[in-house]
Amino acid sequence: MDCGTQLGFDFVTTRLVRVTPSKLATWDDCPRRYRLTYLDRPSPSRGGARAGSTLGAVVHLALRALFDLPPGERTPRAASGLVDRYWNSEGFRDAAQAAEYRERARGWVADYAAELDPDAEPVGVERWVSVATDRIVAEGRVDRIDRRGDELVIVDYKTGRRTPAPPDTAAARALALYAVAVEGTLHRTCRQVELHHLPSGEVAAWRHDAASLREHVGAAEATATELDSAAAALAAGGDADALFPARPAPRCGGCDVRRHCPQGRAAAPEEAPWAGLAP
Repeated sequence: MDCGTQLGFDFVTTRLVRVTPSKLATWDDCPRRYRLTYLDRPSPSRGGARAGSTLGAVVHLALRALFDLPPGERTPRAASGLVDRYWNSEGFRDAAQAAEYRERARGWVADYAAELDPDAEPVGVERWVSVATDRIVAEGRVDRIDRRGDELVIVDYKTGRRTPAPPDTAAARALALYAVAVEGTLHRTCRQVELHHLPSGEVAAWRHDAASLREHVGAAEATATELDSAAAALAAGGDADALFPARPAPRCGGCDVRRHCPQGRAAAPEEAPWAGLAP
């Protein structure tokens, strides 16, 4: 019995809407940002690098490279050295701030490496997965897939200023979609999803059941239908502003397409590129 049958989905081969968790989240946050990011051609100019994104990318690259090493070589020293290998300073206020967060990142990944089970080998690292229902193909890249007993676990790394809690993990649509995709692809139960927050060392875990996974998939399908219908109407000559309205909010301060959105600029002052760093 495949994953779709177990969870109550009927997987068929008809014309499907192809989406990623990032696209779905962007639409839910702001349809105008979705259009500017994914549809407009030529692509509008974007804001500059943000330090929080740079830091997250460096940590992800270091951890991916760490798991490329033999288990016995995944030491704290090796982990911190990988931060140095992948470091860049884009988006930081100045050299002093960049140096401070480089050292912090070295400590985060070293501490993380020190807690790894030397006998546990991930099933997948930075693995691309997808799941098809009767309405969508949802796909994306999983930071890590672990095996624990007879089950698989989705692991997602976080480096932001806010420490996630289990309700954040439960609400994370991307993790739920990854769990469905992994279970369907690898044919092992996958219900546990985790956010690993490197700055605090905290792990926010959640165990889904079939009903909660169906709820996430249903929400993804509804969002995909909305964005696909809007894109089709735009292609047919519809009004871009009406089909893709702005949703002004405080987050507009850090939006990388705010220069193209008067409502967003009015909603919040522009954030400094280093505003999202963990304190």
